[in-house]
Order: sequence, then C-alpha cells, then structure tokens
Amino acid sequence: MVGGMLLKQIPGRWKGAALFLAAACTAWAAEPAKTVTPPTFTNRLAKEKSPYLLQHQHNPVDWYPWGPEAFAKAQAEGKPIFLSVGYSTCHWCHVMAHESFENAETAKLMNAHFVCVKVDREERPDVDRVYMTYVQATTGGGGWPMSVWLTPDLQPFFGGTYFPPADRGGRPGFPTVLQRLAAAWKDERKEVIKAAAGAMQALAEYTAAGAAKSEAAGRGALTACFNQLARSFDDDLGGFGRAPKFPRPVALNFLLRIFAREGAGTPDGRAARAMTLFTLRAMAAGGLRDHLGGGFHRYSVDKFWHVPHFEKMLYDQAQLACAYLDGFQVSRGPAEEKVAREILDYVLRDLTDKGGGFYSAEDADSVIAHGQPEHAEGAFYVWKKADIDAALGAGAAKLFHHVYGVEAKGNAPAGSDPLGEFKGANILMQRHSPAEAAQFFQKPEAKIAASLAASKKKLLELRAKRPRPHLDDKIITAWNGLMISAFARGAQVLDDPAYLAAAQKSARFIRAELWKNGALRRSYRQGASEIAGFCDDYAALIQGLLDLYEADFDTAWLQWALELQAKQDALFGDPAHGGYFSVEKDAPHILLRMKEDYDGAEPSPNSISALNLLRLAQVTGRQDFRDRAAQTLAAFSDQLAKSPTALPQLLVALDTSLAKPRQIVIAGPRDAAATRALLRETHAHFIPNKLVLLADGAAGQRWLGERLEFVKTVGPIGGKPAAFVCEDFVCQLPVSAVAQLRELLTK
Repeated sequence: MVGGMLLKQIPGRWKGAALFLAAACTAWAAEPAKTVTPPTFTNRLAKEKSPYLLQHQHNPVDWYPWGPEAFAKAQAEGKPIFLSVGYSTCHWCHVMAHESFENAETAKLMNAHFVCVKVDREERPDVDRVYMTYVQATTGGGGWPMSVWLTPDLQPFFGGTYFPPADRGGRPGFPTVLQRLAAAWKDERKEVIKAAAGAMQALAEYTAAGAAKSEAAGRGALTACFNQLARSFDDDLGGFGRAPKFPRPVALNFLLRIFAREGAGTPDGRAARAMTLFTLRAMAAGGLRDHLGGGFHRYSVDKFWHVPHFEKMLYDQAQLACAYLDGFQVSRGPAEEKVAREILDYVLRDLTDKGGGFYSAEDADSVIAHGQPEHAEGAFYVWKKADIDAALGAGAAKLFHHVYGVEAKGNAPAGSDPLGEFKGANILMQRHSPAEAAQFFQKPEAKIAASLAASKKKLLELRAKRPRPHLDDKIITAWNGLMISAFARGAQVLDDPAYLAAAQKSARFIRAELWKNGALRRSYRQGASEIAGFCDDYAALIQGLLDLYEADFDTAWLQWALELQAKQDALFGDPAHGGYFSVEKDAPHILLRMKEDYDGAEPSPNSISALNLLRLAQVTGRQDFRDRAAQTLAAFSDQLAKSPTALPQLLVALDTSLAKPRQIVIAGPRDAAATRALLRETHAHFIPNKLVLLADGAAGQRWLGERLEFVKTVGPIGGKPAAFVCEDFVCQLPVSAVAQLRELLTK
C-alpha cells in the first residue's frame, strides 16, 4: 500500500517507517469480513451539522468528530487514532462506509484498538491538507476516502485511501490493516512513534515555506506554461493528457490570457484560442455535461469526456460558468452562451438556498427506485433506450437517439465501464449537432431544434420523478465566493438581472450569517459553523465582491473587500517571505502551516489573492497592494520555474502584473439607457486586465474619487453618458456612441 514515485524524494527515515508498516500490513492475512446487519446505534456524530458526518451517525463505529474530546481519549487510553476523511457526495466514501463502517465485526475491531475520528474535508480543509500531503508523499497518490492512522499526539504513521473489506488481488483488506497496525502499536510502539516523529519532521522540511531561491518569474514562465500545455493537449478530443480527464478551468483561464496578450494574429494567440474553444465544446458535447438539467459532473473517467464521475460540485459550476462566459466573449457564438446559461440556471434551480447561499454539491450516487435500498452511481442521470422510446414516441425518439448517441445495448465506450455499472444504460452526449441532424433527416434545422427542445423537456420532467441524489446543503464561504463571481460575470456578459440578483443575495447572506465580529466563518448549515474561515474563504469572497462591484457598481462591496483583505493579511500573511498561509498562526491541532500553490480543482488562495491585490491596487491607487502582489508572486517563483502548469491561475496574476492596466470609466446615470448600452458594449469584449468603473455623480463616484483623483473629474459629455478608455490612468478622448467605444476596445 505504501510506495510509489514520491518515496524516492523523501528522507530515508521517513521511507523506512513507511515501508516497515507497509510490509507489516501486506504480510498479514485476515479472514474476509462477514456481512453483518449492524445493530441500531447512534454515535457522537449525531450532534454535528455536516451532512457527511451525519451520514455516519448510525454506524456501529464509535466515531468522534475532530476535536479535543477524541484527542484526550487517545492520550488517556494510549490508543492510536484512526482518521477517516471524506465528503458527503463522494462515491468511494459511500462504498467504504457500506462495506466496512456499517459492518459490526469491522466496527468492533476499530472500536477496540483505535479512537475513530471522522472529518468532512469541506468543513476542515486544514486537517485534510496536512494528512493528504502525508498520504501523497508516502504512497505516490491520494484521494477520498482518506484513511490515516495517527499517534495520540496526531503524528501520522500509516495512511492510504480506500481499503476493500477483505484481502484481494494482493491488496490488504481493511480488517487486515486494522489488526496488523493494532499489533504493531502493541508490540512495537516505540518504533512506530519514532517513525511517526521522523515522518513528521520530514514532512515539515518538505513543506517549509522559506524564501524562494529562483528569480521572480517573468514572461518566460508564461511561455513555458503555454508550451507545456500545448504539448499535452489532446488534438483529437480536447483537454490535456489522458484519462481520467478533468475540466480544469484554471488552464483555460491561462490560455485565454495568452490569446489576449499575444493577439489573434500570432501563432501562439491562435493556438491558445483554438485549444480553449475546442476543449469547451468537447466537454459540452460529452457526458460530462448534464444535457437535460444543466451543469457539469466532476470529471470524465475516459478520454472521450463521455463517462463521468457523476457528482456535481459547486466550485466546478462556478469556474466552468466563467470559462464559458469567457469563451462566449471570444467566440461570440451561441454555443458557449447556451452552456453558460445552463450552468447558472442549474445552480439557481437546484443549488440555491432560500436565504441566498449556494449549496455545496449533489451526489454521484442515488437510489435506483423509490422504496428500494439499492444505490448506484449515475442512477439519476442514465437512460434505457426503451424508456426514452416510451416517453417520446418513435419519430421524436429516433431523432433524439441520433443526436445524443442512444443505443439499445447502452453507449458506454469499451474500457470506460470496467465494473459494468452502465451495462444497457445510456449516458447522454451530443454525437451530432442539430445542423448535422437536419441534413441527415432532410428536415429544416429549426424543426429539428424544436423537436429536440420538446424531447429534452419531457425527459427532464420524467427524470424529476426519480429519486434525487443526496444534496449537500452546506454553504461554504469560499465556494460561494466563486459562485458570486460567476453570477456577477453572467450579469455583466449576458445582461441578465436574475444573475445579478443571485450574486447580490449570496453576498448579503454571507455578510449577515458568516461575517462575525470582523472575521469570516467557514460554512453555514442550520446556523453558522464554529470553524473560522480559512485563507481560501477570504480570497474567493474578495474576488466575488470585486466582480460584483463591476456588475452593480455598489462601492459597499469594495469597502467590504478592503476589510476582508486587511483581515486576510493579518491572519494568513507572511510578511517575511510573501504569500499566504492557508491557516492562522497557532491554529489548534494543526501540525503544519502550509502555503497552498497548486491550482487544481479549485484555484489556490495564493493565486486568487495575487490577482485580488492587483485589482485592489487599481481600485484604490495604493502601492502597498501592488507590492504585496509582487511579493506573493515572488514567493512561488521556485514552483513557477519547476512546474508552471501546476500554477496556471498564479500565471494569470503574473500576466496581469506584467500588462499595463486598462480602466474603462462609464460616466452617466446608472439606470440611463445610454449608460446601459455603453456597459453592454464594454462587457461584450474579452479584455482580461480591464477595470470597469461607474462615474454616476453620486456617492459611489465620490468614494472612488477620494482614491483615484482622475475619477473626480469625469462626467457625461454634452449631457450624454460617455465612456473613458484609459491605460494606466491615461485616458483617450471620451466617446458617447457605442460604435465609437467598440472601435476603441478592439484596437
């Protein structure tokens, strides 16, 4: 279980400890776990608010939440801790729970030898981050559920992810691991503790946040990242690398910055645009997209974007909505606009709390039929051909099957369904466009489109009668910040007041419920959690507020963003070496204070913060924000030099720092038709380094004018709203006509 490529990179004392315990675990042969109906049982998790923890409240395992009670018990009884980390919409978390945590005999082993602790990684990313770093370093991989064994003082000595319920294929089952680690703790405790201490020391050295050794990154880092992405690009199917394929909007954000920087007339500019749009369209055509209800699933298990892992995460919807909005600005094509609207409408319909907050996720798994206990991944989304035939009738069904790839025996590609989960089932994907279908069936395209729209509506109504996947209704501050950005950008680009209202309502909800005594809380469910906000909560919310200002021009959002930035600097900033730690100094029970840099499923808080600081510098004219942004970029110069493709969102901030900032000031009454027309034209173009300000002669302009001298003097020209297009605060002559503004913006 322990091994892999990263073992070569860690000190010998750590490697030896890991291999000692791995050999011990694989050498033991336990009897297969018997399936036993667990007795009725309620553990301490029943008092928690997290949907993930509540899913385990009736396990026969004597679970504790992460906290002093569990740690005191471990110390008092001299027992190691078994730490299980997951989240409520995680498929393999459910599998391990059903196989092991609901098994009475396995639970008896766990309770006898360990203090068992459950953690929701979405509530406690700080805990997850420390032990995931350990698991990745000692096994070469990671994921959820994460299973880690700790000494009573929280030092890890063995870890992995999912363990099967019995030994198979040379891999130890969970009971085997439990018994062997219990024996090692009993018979060789000193060696285990010594190994854990060595591992922790190595981990501390490995993650130490000292001064960067490389020179501050420049344009060379942008070029290196672009070249690496181009080499890994899938020319046939879109995306980067091989299966599994993740959307990774941060890479697309970077590529469109290259397009904007280099221009459509250059080879790199054309390639960046082409890779982005091709990937967006390939993802939208595949099964990764919910073609009936909108939104995207987590990732594709195959290279075709066809068979997804079916959970739907809020952070994916937020980032992908922005990516498709950018794509729409670049292409001006209806396809990207349609997908962006579908994502935003899905979130409004299915992931929005009545108070305005946005829920975290919908599960991959669901009950197959009402009143039956059997669950399956994707059960809510997949279709039998016969069911579609019955719902639509022969003519409409034939067209629908042609367009969405429906087959009598199911349409999962060979090799994409190794467990046979989707045998006979169809995962909808767009194999043909309406135009292609019109040619094939020799019918007008408008008639084809109308038939498909009616069919999708019928199937969506039919699907709504199925048992819905579990909804994680936890409202996470950071993910709401990302979603505020998406709705604010949707309001700007699509000129849709419903999207603006959603962004405003979420921001007000967070202000009212999660901004307590001048500090953020991490999440909300049946009230605000007691968990303090982390760096990503501050960074993502600040970004959302900056985007929201450019949608409604209420300077109250800017004022709150400045408060939040000051608090983030105080809690997480590293004045000595630049950048931001993920947790506060002296955070209780957290052994490592790390700086996140990887732009993965979510952009790192440092990448978001570097760009936030540059934007705040534009809004306020303050040099200290520019300096802090430069320090943040410099703090990660080593990583940018070694692996720029790991930090594409940080490179977005670097690109901004290297470009001359553009300001577009629209002077005129906020609700005047001519003002709105100028704003629509401004937001129609992909201009990534612009700042849009409103000079309406009211309090907002006065607030801006106190910080930006030139804003005091701008106003309508000849009684007409006017646009001032500026570069580094040097403005061209104002224009009042939309056509004139278009000419200035497209030079």
